[in-house]
Amino acid sequence: MGTSASATSQAAPFAPTHQADHQGNGMAEHRRSLQSVNIHNSKTKSIITNKVAPVVITNNCREEFQIHDKIQSSNYSMGRISDLLPEHYLVLGEFFMVQDIYNRADVLNTTKSHGAPNFRKVKGNYPLFGMGQPSLNGFKQVLQRLQIDGCEEVVFICVREEPVVFFRSDGDFIPYTPRGRENLHENLHDLDRELSAEQIELSIRKELCDFAKLSENMFYVYNDIEHFKDDPQQVQILSEEDIHVTEEVYKRPLFSQPLHRYYRLPLPMEGAPLEKTFDAFVNILRVTPNLSLMRDSSRPLPALLFSCQVGVGRTNLGLILGAIVFHHLQGASESPRYLWYSVSFYINQVFFYVYIPQVDDAIAMCSEMHNIKDAVFENKLKLEGIGEDYQIQGKSTKAYFLQRTLQSLERYVYLLVFNAYLHDQVLLTICYHIIIFKNIPRMLGSVSSKFLATDLLSTAKEMKVANFRRVSKMALYGMAQPNSEALAVVMSYLTDQRRGHSTILWLNLQEELVLEANGQMFTPREPGTIWLSPQEMELTLKHDILRCEKWLGVITEQDKQMRMFKTCHTIEELFVHQKSVHPGLSYQRIPLSDCCAPKEEVFDQLLEAMKSSLAEDPNCAFIFNCHDGKDRTTAAMVIATLTLWHINGFPECEEDEFVSVPNAKYTKGEFEVVMQVVRVLPEGHRVKREVDIALDVVSETMTPMHYHLREIIISTYRQIKMAKSEADAQWLRLRSLQYLERYIYLILFNCYLHLEKKDSWRRSFSQWMSQVAARAGVYAILNHLGFSEFENPDDSLMARLRFRWLPHSAQFIPM
Repeated sequence: MGTSASATSQAAPFAPTHQADHQGNGMAEHRRSLQSVNIHNSKTKSIITNKVAPVVITNNCREEFQIHDKIQSSNYSMGRISDLLPEHYLVLGEFFMVQDIYNRADVLNTTKSHGAPNFRKVKGNYPLFGMGQPSLNGFKQVLQRLQIDGCEEVVFICVREEPVVFFRSDGDFIPYTPRGRENLHENLHDLDRELSAEQIELSIRKELCDFAKLSENMFYVYNDIEHFKDDPQQVQILSEEDIHVTEEVYKRPLFSQPLHRYYRLPLPMEGAPLEKTFDAFVNILRVTPNLSLMRDSSRPLPALLFSCQVGVGRTNLGLILGAIVFHHLQGASESPRYLWYSVSFYINQVFFYVYIPQVDDAIAMCSEMHNIKDAVFENKLKLEGIGEDYQIQGKSTKAYFLQRTLQSLERYVYLLVFNAYLHDQVLLTICYHIIIFKNIPRMLGSVSSKFLATDLLSTAKEMKVANFRRVSKMALYGMAQPNSEALAVVMSYLTDQRRGHSTILWLNLQEELVLEANGQMFTPREPGTIWLSPQEMELTLKHDILRCEKWLGVITEQDKQMRMFKTCHTIEELFVHQKSVHPGLSYQRIPLSDCCAPKEEVFDQLLEAMKSSLAEDPNCAFIFNCHDGKDRTTAAMVIATLTLWHINGFPECEEDEFVSVPNAKYTKGEFEVVMQVVRVLPEGHRVKREVDIALDVVSETMTPMHYHLREIIISTYRQIKMAKSEADAQWLRLRSLQYLERYIYLILFNCYLHLEKKDSWRRSFSQWMSQVAARAGVYAILNHLGFSEFENPDDSLMARLRFRWLPHSAQFIPM
C-alpha cells in the first residue's frame, strides 16, 4: 500500500453568524456547533439561540448556561496515509498517532511475564533494571515484580525525549506516539527545543480532545503500520480522562509506593547527552538519600529502573550511568590508567584522569542487548569496508557511518568523563525540607479594633450573628464569631425539636485574639509575636483589661471611640457556660490563617476532631466560625464536606460543571499548575472534580456573598491590572497565589482521603505529604507556583514557598 498522503485544511462545519442570520437558520447552525461539546441529552431541556452563543436550559430548569464554543476545525489540518484510507485530523498539524510498541520489538519476550518489553536486570548484584515502554497496567506489573524481588525503594527514570500519550483501551492505557507519514516507523525527536516533552504531550492531548469533539467523540489511530490490517482504528474520547500523558502513567502508581520516585531524563538516540543532562542526573542522585556517599550503608541500595521505547539504546546508556554510580557507592578501588584528554564543555577546557576499567566493567554488566564500546568498532569497520557509495537516510554511506562512529565514540568518551567527575566530586545529599518555613512565627497587627463582620447573608436580625448558613442536606454550619447572646440563640436553634442535634462540635478557626467586652466582640491587635496559645493570650489580656480600669480606644464601623470595659470574657468562657446548658456541646480552637492554604497539621486536626466526634455520635453536627464567617469558615466547611463524603458516601453527581463565561477553564480552576498536580495524582481528574463539587455545594449556602474559593483565584488575579499602585498589585498577586495554593491543597487532601481510607487515615495528612506527595514532586510544583498561562512565575519571588509562607503586610511584599 502506498504512503502518499494529502494534507488539507477543512472548512468550519457551520456557516458564519452573518450567513445564518440571512438564511434564518441560526438554530440549525448552533445545533451543529453543540456537537463539539459534551452535553448530555438527559440534562438539556431546550436550546435558545442568539448572535453570541446558544443558551442551554437544563431539564430541572435550575441551570442556564451559554456555550462559548471556540473549537474551530479550520484551525486544524487533515490528511490520509493513502488514498485507500480515510482522511482525518492530524496531530500538531502533520502527524499520525501510531501504537508505540510492535510485537517484534520484545526480543526478550518479557511483556506478558514482567509487564514490559525487554525487561531485564544487569549482570552482577546491583539492583539495576531496564525495559521498554509499558502500558499503565504493565507498569503496575513491573512495580509488583520489583516488590516481589525485594526492591523496597525504586527510582524510575524515563529517558524518552519524544512525546507519548496513552489511550484508554480494555481497562488499560496503551502508548501511542505521533509520527510523520514519510517514516511511520520512527518517533519524533527535537520537535521543539523550547518546550519539554511533557508540554508537547499536553498540547497533543488538548488537540485530541478537540478532534474528538469535532468527530462524534472518535479519533483514528494506527496499530499495524506494516500491512494496515483493520487500520485506522477508532478510539473513543469523551474527556481528557480517556487520554493519559507519561507523567500520569508513571507517577500515579507511585502514590501507593511511598519509597518509589519518578523522573524524566531525556537522553538522545545517538551520541552523548548534553552537560545539562548529566547535571540533571547528578541532581537526582543528590535528592535521593540512599544514592549519596553519606548514605546509611546498612540499608540496601535503591533499585534504578530505566526505560525508553524498546528498552535498548537509551535504556542501556542509563543502565551504564547507574552502574558507574553504584561502583562509587560500593567503594570500588582500582589502579587507574591515566589518559589525558582535552574535552570541550562549551565553556571551559578541562583535563582529567580517566578510570577506564570501571567504565568498561559497567558497559559489560549492561551489554545483554547492546554494547556501547563494541558499537564504536562495529561502525568503524563498516566505514572502512565501504566500497561503492550509496544513500542512507539522505546521506552518503560514508557520511552516515562516519557520523555513527563519531557519535558512538562521543558517548563512550563522555562516560569516561562522567566517571572521572564522580571521583573528583563528593556527592552530598541535599535534603531541602521546605516544611521549616511553616514554623516561622506569625506577627500581629498594630491597631486595636472592634470586631467587624459585614453581615452579607442578613442573618444577624434572626440569629444574632453574621453570615449564619448550613450546607444543604448536611449537619454542617458556618458563621461569623458570635457573642454570648448569639451563641445562646444558635444553640437553641440547633437543639430545637425540628433539628434536634444532641451532639455538636463547635470549631473556632480564629488565630487572632478575641474577647467579649460589654457584650460586644473585640480583637486586640498589639505589636508582638504570639508565643503562647490564643487561649492563654486571651486569658492574660482579659485580666489586664479588667485591672486597667481606664478608658481604652477602639475602632468601630463608624469611627474611633473611647470605652470603659466593665465585663470581659474569653471565647472559651462563653462556651463553658453554654456547655452547662447544652451538655452535648464540645468546643475546639483550631487556628487557621486568613486567605491562604491551611497548614498541613490543621488538616490533621480537623480530620481527627471530626473522626472522634463521629465515633461517639454518627449524627454529630459541626459548626465552624472565623471572624466574619467567610474565608476560613468556607475552607473548613469544604474540608468537612469532603471528609463526610468519604465516611458516608459521595453524592450522585458525575457530570462536569458548565460555566457560562469566556475562558471558563480558569473559572473552573483548570490552571496549568493545577492540572500539573492533577496529572500526578491517582484518579486526579476525579479527585479535582469532587473538590469542585464540594466547593459548589458550600458556595450555594452563601450566594449573596458572591464568594467562591475557586472562582476567587482568577477574579483576584485579574484585579492586578487595575491596581492603583505597584504595592497594591503585589498584594493582589500574593493573594491570588495564596488562593491558588489553597485550592491545590484541597485537591491534595481529597487525594489523601482516597488513598489512606483503607487504613482509616492512621497516617496523618502531614505525614502523607512528606512521605508520599513530596516524593512525587508536589512540593517542587508548589515551589514554582504561578500563573504560567499569563506570566513567567520566575519573575516573582512569591512563586517560592519560602516567600509565600512568610508573614506579610500590605506594606511589604517581596518583588
